[in-house]
Amino acid sequence: MKSIVTFGEILMRWSKNGARRFSQGYDWEGHFGGSEANVAVSLATLGNKVGYVSRVPQNEVGNACLRELASYGIDVSGVVRGGERLGSYYFEAASGQRRSKVIYDRDGSSFYSSAPGMFPWKDIFSRTDIFHCSGITCAVSPSATAATFEAVKTAKEMGLRITCDINFRKNLWKYEGADAHGTLHDLMQYSDFIFGDQDEWEVATAMPQIPMTHMEADTVLDMEAYGRYFEEMHRQFPNCGAMMLGLRNQITTNRHTLTALLWHHGTIYQGKIYDIYPIVDPVGVGDAFVAAYIHAAEKWPENPQLCLDFSIAAAQLKNSIVGDFNLVTEEEILSFC
Repeated sequence: MKSIVTFGEILMRWSKNGARRFSQGYDWEGHFGGSEANVAVSLATLGNKVGYVSRVPQNEVGNACLRELASYGIDVSGVVRGGERLGSYYFEAASGQRRSKVIYDRDGSSFYSSAPGMFPWKDIFSRTDIFHCSGITCAVSPSATAATFEAVKTAKEMGLRITCDINFRKNLWKYEGADAHGTLHDLMQYSDFIFGDQDEWEVATAMPQIPMTHMEADTVLDMEAYGRYFEEMHRQFPNCGAMMLGLRNQITTNRHTLTALLWHHGTIYQGKIYDIYPIVDPVGVGDAFVAAYIHAAEKWPENPQLCLDFSIAAAQLKNSIVGDFNLVTEEEILSFC
């Protein structure tokens, strides 16, 4: 079994019950999450050997989040302890015509002050086959960016397969000198597989996205246009063998249509369009895509269409699960393929 390591910041997600606004009521509900941790939990749930690397505080909250990850069978021995506090974010669920809202509280967190030299990458990667990173880590702080590039460069030198989620979050790129396009473009040069939605690919490539005003379950996509789009993406990232473009249309706050396209070594594959209603929790759908593809590409490497179908099915199932983690099994996902 291949060993997979993900690297990022685990967060505490705070929400009010139901669709209450931040200003309503007194009770808050907490869930651990964060993109790279979400990918790790999904991969472990699918039966993979997974390690997670991060930096968390040496206190009871840090202990609790590591126990949570370990409960899913994830190896957390690569986590470094230090700093003052765990990062967090506040999530207000969408309801009716009101969109969801996210407020980050990550400045000054333990991971915020991550820096090169803190993580024993050569030791970690000596027992690793695949390394997964995300653009979010580069949005947190300059030192976390440097730590991320140290990781991908070491992984590349050691011959690991590298997967990357663009994960552009415009509200995070605020430190002095922050350059989302340039940084993400450089990070993606190391990647063997890249995932992003249309907005994220536009930031990373500086190419205007293909207009999509509406997408129903029977919509016919302009595959010639997407073919040209993928050709340019591959020109910019010639070392990448597989690229996935997630497509989501929010018809209402609790009804979405969802699909994806996969470019795999020169061939484009199109997946089924799912009409998802009702949406229980949309957080972590992109992470579900990524984890499912990593799993599928290792298990069915000769069947890119199945890998894509498996990824979309996993992502649409995530919409039915409360919290950041996509707690679905391979059997459940395959029932939709």
